[in-house]
Amino acid sequence: MRIGLTGGIASGKSSVSRMFVELGIPVVDADVVARQVVVPGEPAYKKIVDAFGADILQADEKIDRKKLGEIIFSNKLQRETLNKIVHPIVRETMQKEAQQYEQEGHSIVVLDIPLLYENKLFYLVDTVWLVFVSEQTQLARLMKRDGLTEVAARARMTAQCPLAQKRERANVVIDNEGPREKTYAQVEQALATIRKKTD
Repeated sequence: MRIGLTGGIASGKSSVSRMFVELGIPVVDADVVARQVVVPGEPAYKKIVDAFGADILQADEKIDRKKLGEIIFSNKLQRETLNKIVHPIVRETMQKEAQQYEQEGHSIVVLDIPLLYENKLFYLVDTVWLVFVSEQTQLARLMKRDGLTEVAARARMTAQCPLAQKRERANVVIDNEGPREKTYAQVEQALATIRKKTD
């Protein structure tokens, strides 16, 4: 059983991801994989340098994420170019890591995918778990976490599909409004239900 864990910016998905690890469930994190596949020597690295030029490299030959970020966030076509290079390699690597865990005997593996809805990656998982908070909570947490103004925080939120919309298509909704213990209890309960099906 592959669980697709997703949420929205500042919804607390990373905290829920850590709960799975505490409960002995392996997690394949899309963000971690995305950073791994662009280091020097990896296939995506050469393609990115070919596409964007050596100007995006630091003195140590690593990709300057800030420079690359400035290019892609101001230009939709450049962003699409980068996504076309990175996304297929990230998906392939995640599939391989998940298979590895399954071969090691894990019956449940979590694929932590922030943009699961936005990139329509439902085919990678068997069930979708959404970490949910209200828009007000999301906004307040994001402003506090990243030191943003309300305008800047809302701009980041609107770049993603709203959590209320995501909720309609989720198999399991983890309400992360309350204290950590309450969220943890929901994760444990939902896992117990799944384990009955997979055992």
